[in-house]
Amino acid sequence: MYYLIKDKLEESTYEECLKRKDTYVAIVDKEEFKKNSELFNMGIDMEFDPSNAPVSCVKVNYDSLTGSFSIPDRACIAEANHEFSFALDEQGIVFINDDGTAQKIVERIKNTRKWRAPSLERFIYDFLEEIIGNDINVLEEYDKKLDSMEDRILDKGDDDDIMEELVEIRSDIMDLRTHYEQLIDLGQELEENENGFFSSKNLRYFRMFTERVVRLRDIVASLREHTMQVRDLHHSQLEVKQNKVMTILTVVSTIFMPLTLIVGWYGMNFKYMPELDVPIAYPIVIAVCVIIVVVSIIFFKKKKFF
Repeated sequence: MYYLIKDKLEESTYEECLKRKDTYVAIVDKEEFKKNSELFNMGIDMEFDPSNAPVSCVKVNYDSLTGSFSIPDRACIAEANHEFSFALDEQGIVFINDDGTAQKIVERIKNTRKWRAPSLERFIYDFLEEIIGNDINVLEEYDKKLDSMEDRILDKGDDDDIMEELVEIRSDIMDLRTHYEQLIDLGQELEENENGFFSSKNLRYFRMFTERVVRLRDIVASLREHTMQVRDLHHSQLEVKQNKVMTILTVVSTIFMPLTLIVGWYGMNFKYMPELDVPIAYPIVIAVCVIIVVVSIIFFKKKKFF
């Protein structure tokens, strides 16, 4: 697909873009770019492999900029990223993408944006904004999940699913942090404008984008701390539960310790134990054992051991 940047994006043709009278946006697949890259006349002097897009970055060439995007799927960040490459000069930008991600973003811009001062810089800014446009809501959802997990921990104590969910959230947050770090570097490289492709007055767009991503990165940092707090709370609840179990075991052991002593004492069967010849010795020993148990329970109740 080919577009001209007017007061809004207007669908165009390959031939119209090659005239280079207006700034343009092109979306091609890898095969088409390899076939027609020289026709775009972008002066790409270094080796450029559009198939390799592992991170979001931009590289400055002698007479062009090349780079790539690696965008996590916000619906499932753990899944593989959407990856595509791009090349641009002062006249236009070409996205090299096979899975349709760039096309969807550009279509949203076409359907929702109209500019008073159209420019390549403004289009790039809107493209970058579309990548992170809903991220504040995504991060708020993570925050709500963490709050919900805290409530579950406090209500139920130990929850077998908590740690698994927490590890998944922490992994997503770390992936987003890496993504934002890459976007910050990309925005700063564009703002540097080493080749002079962009108008000085329009560099503010890249600065605005970078500042917004920095704020998102800061939110991610606070969410990471939140996950650590939830983890610590979970561990503390486990320790409380273990302490309760140990307390009960200690109380039971303490109650039965004197009874064990009595059993051991009278289990020795010495010949001249006087209690053996007393008819009521057996009921007396039972009564003594019951009294010991009752007194021990009352004692531990007053001391609030349970």
